[in-house]
Amino acid sequence: MIITQEQIAHFKTLKTPFYFYDIQLLEKTLSFAQSEAKKYGYILHYAMKANVNDKVLASVQKHGFGADCVSGNEVQKAIDAGFPADEVVFAGVGKSDDEILTALSHDIFCFNCESVQEIEVINELAAQEGKTAKIAVRINPDVSANTHHHISTGLKENKFGVNMSEMDSVLEVIAASANIKLVGIHFHIGSQITDLSSYKNLCVRVNQIQEWFATRHVSLEFLNVGGGLGIDYYNPETNDIADFKEYFAIFNEFLKLQPGQKLHFELGRSMVAQCSSLITRVLYVKEGATVNFLILDAGMTELIRPMLYQAYHKINNLTATANEIETYDVVGPICESTDTFAKALELPKSKRKDIIEIKSAGAYGEVMASNYNLKTLHPAVYSDEVGVAV
Repeated sequence: MIITQEQIAHFKTLKTPFYFYDIQLLEKTLSFAQSEAKKYGYILHYAMKANVNDKVLASVQKHGFGADCVSGNEVQKAIDAGFPADEVVFAGVGKSDDEILTALSHDIFCFNCESVQEIEVINELAAQEGKTAKIAVRINPDVSANTHHHISTGLKENKFGVNMSEMDSVLEVIAASANIKLVGIHFHIGSQITDLSSYKNLCVRVNQIQEWFATRHVSLEFLNVGGGLGIDYYNPETNDIADFKEYFAIFNEFLKLQPGQKLHFELGRSMVAQCSSLITRVLYVKEGATVNFLILDAGMTELIRPMLYQAYHKINNLTATANEIETYDVVGPICESTDTFAKALELPKSKRKDIIEIKSAGAYGEVMASNYNLKTLHPAVYSDEVGVAV
């Protein structure tokens, strides 16, 4: 996404901070992902946790994605946004009774179940409501995602899924549960995965697990391999759409589906991350004894990824006029030392009221915003309302 001069002029008239969405890039990304998936008959669900902005959801739903939800409120939001209930999946390691009942009331497509006890609870609540709940068992494949340890989910030490050593007892519980129907198995090994060989390793492991089920004469309607495809945070202008072509091709080449079996994906970040930037202003340029600070009016309350995951986001000064380069620690206004976007970052010499863009904020930006310190976040701005981004 490249911000135009027309848009910058508009930003100067607005209060900051706010998220700016390039709707054209979003549409282009969604269309490309769907076209590549349809080559193989794959079914895509959008991971709601990445971004639940109403206009974003409207675009996602329009392009024919299902919804992947991790809370009862996300399930309800998906239904309210127009996602068909029979394309809504409910995942998550800690589903409450109320959340399960919400999903049951809508007759959603499937619950991704992560423990024996969860299956028992869903069966009990489904019986109470006179319903049969379709489930997929989330299996922990013990495959490394080669990503940040906070967003790795497919190893034995992670809290997610059940281990294969438990599967015989899981099948026994399912067989004894009159209000449960096993329709698939589910995997998700992590997030922001850029080493695509991790997915090849996942395919090999899933093929082995498929054979295990076949020897027990268990028929599975579908496999769900989750998501986690990463984006290029370092080159967001030149590499603004994730490599969906190679991603889906890997599964086509290495994953062995049974006759009639469908393959589902749950993608979030790769769909929406590059379509939004956090727009903020310089409040003060503070010269320290050893460090110069660029103090912004946005902080960890608007974009927590750099503080939580030590994540890199490219930062641009959109209104700098000086040719001189300075080195800054770029920080927010929050009363926490961790409220830092970047250290020792070279930028054009900046001044009070300059407009700063923090890129690739479309995923885990607005959706993770908080009002800590009672900070004010201003309404989002959209490219189709202030000129066209290129």
